[in-house]
Amino acid sequence: MHTFKIWAPFASQVAVAVNGGSLAMHGPDAQGWWRVGVDAAGPGTDYGFQVNEESAVYPDPRSLWQPHGVHGLSRVYDQHAFAWSDAGFQPHPLSSAVIYELHIGTFTPEGTLDGAIAKLDDLVNLGITHVELMPVAVFDGVHGWGYDGVALFAVHEPYGGPDALKRFVDAAHAKGLPVLLDVVYNHFGPSGNYAGKFGPYIIDAHHTPWGGAVNLEGPWSHQVRRFFCDNALMWMRDFHIDGLRLDAVHAYIDRSAIHFLEQLATETRALEATLGRRKVLVAESDSNDPRIVSAPQVGGFGIDAQWSDDFHHALFALLTSQPQGGYYADFGSVGQLAKALEHTFVYDGVYSHHRKRVHGKPPRGLSQHHFLGYIQNHDQVGNRALGERLQENTGFERAMLAAALVMMSPFVPMIFQGEEWAASSPFQYFADHQDPALAKAVSEGRCKEFEAFGWDPKSIPDPEKRETFLRSKLIWDETGEAGHARMKAWYRDLIRLRRSTPSLNNGEPGNARVTFDEKKRWLALERGEVLTLCNLGGNDREFPVPEGSTVLLSSRRGVAIRNARLLVMPDSVAIVQCRGTKPSPV
Repeated sequence: MHTFKIWAPFASQVAVAVNGGSLAMHGPDAQGWWRVGVDAAGPGTDYGFQVNEESAVYPDPRSLWQPHGVHGLSRVYDQHAFAWSDAGFQPHPLSSAVIYELHIGTFTPEGTLDGAIAKLDDLVNLGITHVELMPVAVFDGVHGWGYDGVALFAVHEPYGGPDALKRFVDAAHAKGLPVLLDVVYNHFGPSGNYAGKFGPYIIDAHHTPWGGAVNLEGPWSHQVRRFFCDNALMWMRDFHIDGLRLDAVHAYIDRSAIHFLEQLATETRALEATLGRRKVLVAESDSNDPRIVSAPQVGGFGIDAQWSDDFHHALFALLTSQPQGGYYADFGSVGQLAKALEHTFVYDGVYSHHRKRVHGKPPRGLSQHHFLGYIQNHDQVGNRALGERLQENTGFERAMLAAALVMMSPFVPMIFQGEEWAASSPFQYFADHQDPALAKAVSEGRCKEFEAFGWDPKSIPDPEKRETFLRSKLIWDETGEAGHARMKAWYRDLIRLRRSTPSLNNGEPGNARVTFDEKKRWLALERGEVLTLCNLGGNDREFPVPEGSTVLLSSRRGVAIRNARLLVMPDSVAIVQCRGTKPSPV
């Protein structure tokens, strides 16, 4: 016996197509729901829904299993059948995290969740504490980034389906690794989205880069919000996911008295109290709005943390010698990087030339552990024309310097798959849309986007070609080669230092103090007894250090303190443990 349910408030009739027949459903009730029980249905039964007079059969917007792809029938899935072995697991606090973002399809040759399990020991040995998965919800085609998901409750079948995700999480927990999952609640993908056949999930009153906005404040929005909150709670409750990364929350349009983010945070806190296991929410936002990570008691939304793009942009623009367009045009000075390290937001109520307006607000009083710091992630690599890695833009030595600043920063550090060994494989934008017209539009749109920046359209990888996807797979065999091994050892040492040093795990405001010289292009970051000295200038730089100080790490060999002074070569960084009073660099 299985009871089928569907929210379709405007439908005049709804039927479930199951077991070769069609059975009328009862409804709608006052909240727009239709239901019917079917004795000969249960786990493994395929089904779909018919609406009004249409003969077409559509998949369930809340389908837990889509073995036939986005256009096929849904399948009943038993959430309680999996045998978990993680009863005693408790995740590390986010404040002590070193997060590793990965894409299941390109992380291993197999491109599956089961294939990724075999690499978990590599992450543990590196010092990683949290794994963050790019979206795994069902999207059109075999391979893609996952941000065009349409069956948001189901796990992409080419990754292994729902049981494979549970196996991955269970295996990660067995190795002490919490798992975060990227979810997309700001839009649906362009192919295979049938939610609109049943209810007003999208409204045209507001628009986003992906079309109409998700209905978070209009008529029937309480049920749409329920859809997304139920989705979030399902991942954390039924799949034992330890937290969610919320994609592009600045695209949420919600003027309700209780913002959707606040509702989600409140329900997440209730879930963690029920389960007795900590759950976290991390937002992606470019609004520089401290309300996102502020407590509801002071007018905030209660999200645990958010990505810190200003830190990335300031660091990247400083490291690259070539002019950068778009939002990078707002960055490029040493002083901006210093401001990001000390105060989190560079644009905190100041004028942005890129935006042509004043942008942001100071995050006063907020721990910097509310913000994630990084120099690479899927966006910042994959949204470049060729998807090239950091070292291709900055050189190997500056990539090492960047890693040091990320790990020594006051933010929760995050790295992107392969970054730790300066992977040679790019991470390019790829998709596999089955509709030829849509695939052509995506390919042409990608070329036009970068043609506007002066790129030859012929040089832009076609996102719809399988070789673009294959080219983006990590090459694990290269990790033992000289340069790659050097970078991996550097990351391992940086992570070990970060995790074992109390002052590097203090996120309170004022813990990071920066001195710098804009003209000579050097920067010194002080966090307790740890001093990180960076030289981006063209000449050697000599820094005074206290008597008795020791060099903990250096990106160049042979660095030593002589007569209370440390020589740092161009494009290099040294990390010093200081004793006594630290003199100001001159």
